Amino acid sequence: MSALFVAYRGGDPQNGGWGPVGRLEHDGDLYRFCYTRGASTLPGFRPFPQMGDLSQVYESEELFPLFDNRLLSPSRPEYEAFLRWGGFDPNNPPDPIAILGVTEGIRQTDQVEVFPCPLPDFEGCYVNKFFLHGIRWTDPNPQERINQLQPGEPLRLIPDVENLSDPNAVAVWTNDPATSLRIGFVPRYLARDIRRVLNSCDPDFIELAVERVNRDAPLQQRLLCRVRSCWPDDFQPCSDPEFLPISADVPVTCPA
Repeated sequence: MSALFVAYRGGDPQNGGWGPVGRLEHDGDLYRFCYTRGASTLPGFRPFPQMGDLSQVYESEELFPLFDNRLLSPSRPEYEAFLRWGGFDPNNPPDPIAILGVTEGIRQTDQVEVFPCPLPDFEGCYVNKFFLHGIRWTDPNPQERINQLQPGEPLRLIPDVENLSDPNAVAVWTNDPATSLRIGFVPRYLARDIRRVLNSCDPDFIELAVERVNRDAPLQQRLLCRVRSCWPDDFQPCSDPEFLPISADVPVTCPA
């Protein structure tokens, strides 16, 4: 089973909080979409087109248009670059769910993103990849420094305790000894779980590094980061009430 959560930015597009509102699954035969409890509580959210019933589980042999439209067509000249930005081999394109899980399905024209729920790796560690958020809103502008980063270069995770719009915000800083610079933020929908990791794991067992720098990509896909840490006892990511399905016909376990 491949599955992703669907996040929506409620309220004001710049300052409104991201929150989970749905779950997309693919079992190899059928795509399924259901709303989560966040769809009932996130300010400003309205059901997606052709999916108006919050309590229904939608099924299709084809990827729903809402998500298919977030994948670049293979006929586009930038298609190979699009796959490389996410770390994929253009000669062996993966399942659409895998592509969406890394590229986040971001479009400039709406307020929707998709993301996977992390699972322990073979060593029982927390591992996740994400594109850096908030570059545009970071002052001073960090784009020049981001373009200088190299794959494998270490970065730092620091809770942004003065962030008034998101009490769970986690900033990403460079690891320069004397001139460390805030370059952006962990995506809001991951921030709460990352805070839990930061509070539970020894700092020596938390690693954040540059995975890829896509200098020819839009800002939302400019810097791909990779975080690896201990998996805290009793840690269950994506387990808060807003992640739970509204429909009683959907399992509540974290998707694989």
